[in-house]
Amino acid sequence: MFHKLLIANRGEIALRIIRTCRELGIRTVIAHSTADAQSLPVRLADESICVGPDAALGSYLNIAGIISAAVVTDSEAIHPGYGFLAENPAFAEICRACGLTFVGPSPEAIRLMGDKAQARVIAKQAGVPVVPGSELPLKDESEAGDVAEAAGFPVIFKAAGRSRRPSRPARRRRARPSAPPRSTARSSSRRRAMSRCRCSATRTACVCTWASATARCSGAIRS
Repeated sequence: MFHKLLIANRGEIALRIIRTCRELGIRTVIAHSTADAQSLPVRLADESICVGPDAALGSYLNIAGIISAAVVTDSEAIHPGYGFLAENPAFAEICRACGLTFVGPSPEAIRLMGDKAQARVIAKQAGVPVVPGSELPLKDESEAGDVAEAAGFPVIFKAAGRSRRPSRPARRRRARPSAPPRSTARSSSRRRAMSRCRCSATRTACVCTWASATARCSGAIRS
């Protein structure tokens, strides 16, 4: 067990880490941006250190600054929380090279799980059930339509690799796919699903609306 841990995150997750470390007798250092200098995690941590300006790119995503902060505060481990650098295999590798414990998966595991197609293969090999869908990244719209019809609508399209692009639900195959505004497409689909789904007396959105593998509701939209 280490005696001091640096937290490279903010907000609720930072508070959770601080609380757990107190229970384990581990001192905490919070790495923060200038915008979060007066935040609750900064006030509650044993130590705090500024790693950059307001923008996350220069602070919470500043790998060199966070590693330097861990070194100068004599921290033995870095907890990335979630988001920011939590799923960055390069950051985990740098922690390892610098003799710091990365609290999270190994760089190899992060890299493998970041590729959704590869993650499906690994899950199957381990005997973990996976939802119906494509085994490899889709090449074009035609293949996407074929795979979706085979799996059964409704389906969700996701980026194969790491991406901040949101998942996109699809209710049916279109002859000429159009790209309506993202907010309009999602909200209108949700309203139609809520009006036609029969799995809830209160007409709240159900799992069958968004997840093809759990389309257990008789009111799932397939038209």
